[in-house]
Amino acid sequence: MGADTFLNHPDPLTREVARGYAGGSFLMDNGQGLQWYTVSARALVPLGSGLHVPRSLNRQISRFQVAVDLDFEGVLAGCRDRPRDETWISDELAGIYLHLHRTGLVHSFETHQDGHLAGGVLGLVLGGAFIGESMFHSVTHASKVALVQLSRHLSAQGFTLLDAQIQNPHLERFGTYEVGGAAYRRLLKEALGLGVSL
Repeated sequence: MGADTFLNHPDPLTREVARGYAGGSFLMDNGQGLQWYTVSARALVPLGSGLHVPRSLNRQISRFQVAVDLDFEGVLAGCRDRPRDETWISDELAGIYLHLHRTGLVHSFETHQDGHLAGGVLGLVLGGAFIGESMFHSVTHASKVALVQLSRHLSAQGFTLLDAQIQNPHLERFGTYEVGGAAYRRLLKEALGLGVSL
């Protein structure tokens, strides 16, 4: 589904959020209310074979099954189930994510084990861009496997951008790299023009 579907969506909130993210901003609540943010360097996760997968993690991948949107609310709850100073998902933002999931803009990429949700990544899909918002795990390695499998899945589906927004040591282990604002906007514009599906 192309980004235009959401940039011109009849639902005002879906349209507003899609246009904000398409412009390079993202939503966050750092305890001072929901606001739009931009950063000077954007963290991008390599897709497919470009991703560095530690050997020890590679052995864990077969222990999990993956799914898309099978338990969105469970992933959202998992991402929120942290001390308030460790998550930017307020009650208001959680409600927005639920609404945007219903209109098709926000999705979950999940890992399951023995029929139970084990971890996942929450993000927006605009054209060929997956913009990651948060991730969680309730089983060791589950969120890392979700990230690896998401990268591979996006590559297979024809996506060109997996945006992690802000770099951290956890992401850096996978070869996540930073690009400046102008480079990010160029890559995002290219991705927005793709008519691919998650």
